[in-house]
Amino acid sequence: MNLDKRLLTFLRHKAVLFGFCVFLGCAAGIFAVVQARQLSVLVNGIFLAGWNISRALPAFGVLLLLISARVVSAWGSERVGSNLARLVKSELRKRLAEKIFRLGPLFAARKPTGEVIAAAQQGIEALDPYFSQFLPQVFFAVIIPVVVLALVFPVDWVTGIILLVTGPLIPVFMFLIGSNAEKLTRQQFGLLSRLSAALLDALQGLRALKELGRSREQADRIETISARYRDVTLGVLRVTFLSALVLELLGTLSTAVVAVQIGLRLLYGQMNFLDAFFILVVAPDFYLPLRTLGLRFHASMNGVSAARKIYAILDEPEPLPVEVGAAVPVPYVPDGDWTFEAVSYRYSERESPALQEVSFRVSRGTVTALVGESGAGKSTLLSLAMRFMDAQSGSIRVGGKDLRDIPPAAWREQVMWIPQQAHWIHGTIADNLRLGKCDASTDDLERVLDQTLLVDWVRSLPQHWDTSLGEAAARASGGQVQRLAIARALLRPAQWVIMDEPTAHLDSSSEAKIHLVLQKVLQGKTVLMAAHRLATVVSADQILVLEGGRIVEAGRHADLVRLGASYSRLVRAGGV
Repeated sequence: MNLDKRLLTFLRHKAVLFGFCVFLGCAAGIFAVVQARQLSVLVNGIFLAGWNISRALPAFGVLLLLISARVVSAWGSERVGSNLARLVKSELRKRLAEKIFRLGPLFAARKPTGEVIAAAQQGIEALDPYFSQFLPQVFFAVIIPVVVLALVFPVDWVTGIILLVTGPLIPVFMFLIGSNAEKLTRQQFGLLSRLSAALLDALQGLRALKELGRSREQADRIETISARYRDVTLGVLRVTFLSALVLELLGTLSTAVVAVQIGLRLLYGQMNFLDAFFILVVAPDFYLPLRTLGLRFHASMNGVSAARKIYAILDEPEPLPVEVGAAVPVPYVPDGDWTFEAVSYRYSERESPALQEVSFRVSRGTVTALVGESGAGKSTLLSLAMRFMDAQSGSIRVGGKDLRDIPPAAWREQVMWIPQQAHWIHGTIADNLRLGKCDASTDDLERVLDQTLLVDWVRSLPQHWDTSLGEAAARASGGQVQRLAIARALLRPAQWVIMDEPTAHLDSSSEAKIHLVLQKVLQGKTVLMAAHRLATVVSADQILVLEGGRIVEAGRHADLVRLGASYSRLVRAGGV
């Protein structure tokens, strides 16, 4: 019946609200039955019993009161159900966001962004009808028909048996038809995720696609996925309309059977008009909750399919046990060297380890550069150093203290991270800089921009701090973007610096400016960086050469060049 156990756990904390929703809906159904009885009494009294207006008016007033109570109860049930769904969606969206933050950048790099967005937006919204309509309707479909049977059997047991036999046919056919739509619904949501991912990739890489002349192929790819999504959606709609047709036909035919036998018995004087009219009016209300459940059943399939995608993310193993949103503890200020002792790490999707028994020391106040070909293990070492994940064997120590004993949030408060390609929100310069320190004052911004030789450029802009950087900082040059990334990192007064060569994709002029900035702002700090250019490596106090996840050489630039081994080959090949 699409009663997903994990989704039902949300109702434990919302039991009172859900119970009130079911109570109001059932009350509306009961009011409908009592309303039918009152209507039959009123019609019988006026047309057969000869009631005058003074006697009919009170009965009519009671009827209006019952109609009003039914309408208010039904409206209240819908409102409470909507509030219930809103609270569940809010809680699930919060859980999903916290989970994504706990999973960290490694998950973001592995999982297509468009699929995550589809799960977080369309997926969670698909749960709205599941909680606001389907789950309450399950109770309505059980309780209201039972109430109707309890009132009909004492009046006419023949009709009661007909209702008892024909009623279960509706849910039986609902499941028979609906089970065929389940596979299509899963496929539909999967294609929606793929379509979202493809569209987001195309938008983010539109410039590269235009430069390479490949935009037509990407458009064709999106069109192909869209066509498949359209076909599957039409298939789901066909099954939905077929189900609706069958359920309506069953309900109509069952009501007709009741009406025919009531009419014949009434015609031959085997039944009085009051009871016959009451049963004719109340019979559709017996089938209505069951037919409505059939319609809600398809909405529930969308919700369950979406929930599978959401729980696939929530079930991802977390690299670190960290509480997102928890108060950051008092920062631990390390003192001493930074040591890596027999550190190893292997990604689950790879057969060979990314790092194997790596050991080295970063002395306080020195610069250590990691060099090597792509896949040698540089990025993995930086991720371990930032505590995006922990070493599977070995240890990383700061001032003699194991890094795993320091809360990740407290450790990152002491680290300045300068990436190769920083992330920029579609906001102003001030908004993007304050990602490094949310309460940074204007004086703080002025200071770091002055340190990175950007203050004159910002002052020359029409709106100064409030100038928008555009999507992915498109309104700034490559050199300005990298210096903004350094300025943002400088807002955090850290002694430890982890840097993924920020000059890797810049021209020589911009590279020279950034090196000048870095020499000035990083003086006296402990730096661990992945190096991609010779200009950065030459001045490093220690160079570590990685091959296949192992350190094969270590020393200063001149000594390694004279050695004429791996590092020397990288220099000649332009690999650093």
